[in-house]
Amino acid sequence: MQVNEVVSRPFEGEEDFWRVRDFLIATYPVTPVGYNWEIRRWDGWRFHREATDITPEWSERLHLWQTADGQLVGLAHPEYEGSAFFEIDPDYRYLEAEMIEWAETHLAVAQANSAARVLHLDVMDYDAARQRLLIERGYEQTPYRFSARHLRFGKRPLPQSEIAPGYHLRCTEDNDLDFQRMADVLNAGFKRNIHTAAEYRSFVTGSPSFEHELNLVAEAADGSFAAHVGLTYDAANRRGIVEPVCTSPDHRRKGLARALMIEGLQRLRARGATDVTLGAGDSEAASALYDAVGFNEAYGGHVWRIIVSA
Repeated sequence: MQVNEVVSRPFEGEEDFWRVRDFLIATYPVTPVGYNWEIRRWDGWRFHREATDITPEWSERLHLWQTADGQLVGLAHPEYEGSAFFEIDPDYRYLEAEMIEWAETHLAVAQANSAARVLHLDVMDYDAARQRLLIERGYEQTPYRFSARHLRFGKRPLPQSEIAPGYHLRCTEDNDLDFQRMADVLNAGFKRNIHTAAEYRSFVTGSPSFEHELNLVAEAADGSFAAHVGLTYDAANRRGIVEPVCTSPDHRRKGLARALMIEGLQRLRARGATDVTLGAGDSEAASALYDAVGFNEAYGGHVWRIIVSA
């Protein structure tokens, strides 16, 4: 049997964005949880910012691999400076060495006061094949751990969502006040100062993953948002996605995120979802919450790093 020839090329624009999104949906049923990005993460990477246009820089930082007849089989891209992520059809894993080499050349960033550059990759602990490739190229596993979590509904009973006294559980609304409140709770919950109302407006109006009905908040007595849980429904795979989960420090230890997650799970089940996934870091508090709600850790992983010579 003749193997279909694969060629690589730079990311070219709007059509490629949607091709990648369709690819992520199509590969979910044939890959382990967390193997490729889910659509909420892909949509958020583009639309969760004030400027959402695809610029010429995208062609320098995203690279596609496709068969000669145009079937997309792989993508290399960053999420943050000095990172690389690979979305791969599992039938084409032999391309990974080539993809890693491309990422080292195009995505590694200079270290302070050094001519050397650094690149970080997220690697699942089960992925012995990728780990062997990285070790051969001089990568080292860092202590930073993350996980892919999974909940299958099955016949599982869900408790009723009960919000703490003094708070109101609701969906966000399409107005500037709620956009600013969302920016505020994201900044407070994740200890950032980068989120703005304009950024959130872009996400609401541009992202196909976004639905107000699945964008839940706990509103405090003063009208501010004390906690937030965002959910996405991938109808093609009957899968729910939880991203993000955050609580403002002044409102923690009141069960707000748990109440929002339970409400969100009920809404996803009503849509027809059979299972729900989420990605998590190594926070003990977050892990305890996800365990309590019913998410199992499907797979764990670590960040790997290489110092690329100048």
